[in-house]
Amino acid sequence: MPPIDLSTLPLRPVTRFAPSPSGYLHLGHVANAVWTWGIARAAGGSVLLRIEDHDRGRSRPEYERAILEDLEWLGLSPDRGRALRQSDHDAAYRRATLLLARRSQVYACRCSRAAIARELAAVGEEELDELRYPGTCRDERLPLSDAYGIRVAVRDVTVSFDDLRLGPQRQTPADQCGDVLLRDANGNWTYQHCAAVDDTRQGVTLVVRGEDLLASTGRQILLAKWLGRAEPAAFLHHPLIFSAEGVKLSKRDHATGIRELRSAGRTAADVLGEAAYRTGLIPEARPVQASDLAGLFR
Repeated sequence: MPPIDLSTLPLRPVTRFAPSPSGYLHLGHVANAVWTWGIARAAGGSVLLRIEDHDRGRSRPEYERAILEDLEWLGLSPDRGRALRQSDHDAAYRRATLLLARRSQVYACRCSRAAIARELAAVGEEELDELRYPGTCRDERLPLSDAYGIRVAVRDVTVSFDDLRLGPQRQTPADQCGDVLLRDANGNWTYQHCAAVDDTRQGVTLVVRGEDLLASTGRQILLAKWLGRAEPAAFLHHPLIFSAEGVKLSKRDHATGIRELRSAGRTAADVLGEAAYRTGLIPEARPVQASDLAGLFR
């Protein structure tokens, strides 16, 4: 049985592969590519390549070059030519911030992560899945300057959506993360803000990503709605690949890096097949060509 029902997808969906150039790609990224390209090809859709370099302090041009080289080696190419790069669109994120200010309270924030953690600990609130901002600066009327971060108040709004693999979901961003950070004190636009803005303005109708990002969905749907999006994108969160110790793969796990796998003699089909197997798309590891990915979802 296919892992998803293709009839539930948007018609000819536009989706995206959106790596951050802060390290080399690893098997976890390949898993996301397998699901993204496979679903898009099976549904007659298209894939954008978006380089998410909003964090200028960690992004490196050599990592971006490596991403493009690795995708070419895997046999995966985007459908709209060149890669889209977030660092080229500062003006779009500024305009979006002004639009958000019309729908909710946008304010300057001087709080660091350490300060937020201390404030929560002082009132006995434990940090669970993520750090929840308690609204410390919401009414301080700090100037909207480069010296501070920028947040948008989300208030007590519950967002309901159907994940195309995991089913009905309900999220209350105020309880999960508190008021959403749009730009940090270093001048970097945040992942949450950039993803909502880009998916809206680039016409993305289907977001395919790992289960670790499920908690971000409600807040991104809410931001997109405030940005004027009439219908939210559809979301599908696929299984993650874990290390032998049960930890989600990261860029620090060199054993599963594409460069290391290539050096060890693995072929592109081997790597694609390994990612498909470890996310439950095939019953055993075997070579899978890029041209065969659509068949995994039909």
